[in-house]
Amino acid sequence: MKSLCLVTVGVLAMTLLIASISLLVAHVFQTVVDLQVKQGTVLKNGTETFEAWEDPPPPVYMQFYFFNVSNPLEVLQGATPLVEEIGPYTYREYRPRVHVQFLDNGTKVSALNPKTYVFEPEKSVGDPEVDLIRTINIPAVTAMEWTRSTPLQFATEVLLLLYQESLFTVHSVHELLWGYRDRLLSTIHVLHPEIDPVFGLFSKMNGSDDGEYVFLSGETNYLNFSRIVEWKGKESLSWWTTEACNMINGTDGTSFHPLISKDENIYIFSSDFCRSLFLVYDSSGAVAGVPTFRFVPSSMVFANTSVNPANAGFCVPAGNCPGTGVLNVSVCRQGAPIFLSAPHFYQADPKFVEDIEGMRPRKEYHETFLDINPLTGLVLQAAKRMQVNVHVRKLPEFFETGNIRTLIFPVMYINESVLIDEASASKLRHVLLEASVVTGIPFVIMALGIVFGIVFIVLACRSQRITEESTEEERSPLIRT
Repeated sequence: MKSLCLVTVGVLAMTLLIASISLLVAHVFQTVVDLQVKQGTVLKNGTETFEAWEDPPPPVYMQFYFFNVSNPLEVLQGATPLVEEIGPYTYREYRPRVHVQFLDNGTKVSALNPKTYVFEPEKSVGDPEVDLIRTINIPAVTAMEWTRSTPLQFATEVLLLLYQESLFTVHSVHELLWGYRDRLLSTIHVLHPEIDPVFGLFSKMNGSDDGEYVFLSGETNYLNFSRIVEWKGKESLSWWTTEACNMINGTDGTSFHPLISKDENIYIFSSDFCRSLFLVYDSSGAVAGVPTFRFVPSSMVFANTSVNPANAGFCVPAGNCPGTGVLNVSVCRQGAPIFLSAPHFYQADPKFVEDIEGMRPRKEYHETFLDINPLTGLVLQAAKRMQVNVHVRKLPEFFETGNIRTLIFPVMYINESVLIDEASASKLRHVLLEASVVTGIPFVIMALGIVFGIVFIVLACRSQRITEESTEEERSPLIRT
């Protein structure tokens, strides 16, 4: 009987160990978890995934920082501009998706994404209605660039004199953000109705959307979850000079497919940048107790064409490339000489930092990043940071430009950030715990195998010891001849 028990324990231990190793090698339970995640990450009406995509619960904040010019007269004489950062002016951003429609048997979803901004005084440094900023007169610079070397040049110069416009202007933060009626643009609007008489860096963007998007639902392939296939009725852009640069790649940056690896590139289409861009893995961490991968924009995205020749398609007109870290978006801003960069020209060519006194680029404050849970693809924390600059130069045709040097002049930058709320984080932690329990089953089986193996060894040793300790008399047969 003892021998039978010993054999049974030994066989059971060996079976459990072999089974656990087989399950680990075959990734059986990990495959089950991955399959459940893939099947659950689909834009389908009535699901939690769809509800979170339609109206994301975590609060989004938009912070605006302005650069106030301290020495405008000296700048017009060719001196280095001295600017002072003022901000933040913080707004709570509400961005639910509306007019959602399912297309092509649920494989596609169309939606509008209007954004509404509500001022948050306790998170701001002042009152945007009162605080004044001296900065570049963007309408005047744009009008001069539009009309130089054209028959309208003289008329523009007369209007600049009549309205006493100069290269620098003073307006409140609220006016610079949400718009004010500009006298120069109002006059031009009479001749060219397509020109908006109201100027504001975010004019008509409060309570409005940037066009209809069509997304893939992820029904046929989890890798296509929320990937954009159309924007404003088109499958590609038309601003740039190459097909690759005009491609609409990736999602809108609010959601991604599950099962993200460190080796892949994360693609995003941003209407603010008028282009697609990609992010690469930077580091691992945790947010609210949930493991994350941090992705940041690749250095190749805004690299000079000597480093990344593919960026030549973003040089408009062809060959006119501003340099590393700066993107000329005038082609999608009605010809206004707007250039985008990271705040304080972070990771840009050092010449841009040296040209402006007051630029202090720092990774922790000025880098764009996404913290994504790799299993679910959910964004737990993110910061989109973008600086608006104006290209200014001396124009002999207009005395208002004085002797100013050719500069990429910073006007303001934004920090659009999101952090997962505690309710969503708690729910996600529960999901990850369940996944950990399932994927940990092989280790439980292995532990049981080890326990039974130890029991087998103990019983075997004890049996051997009992045999060795018995006397010769005890081992002799009971019936003797």
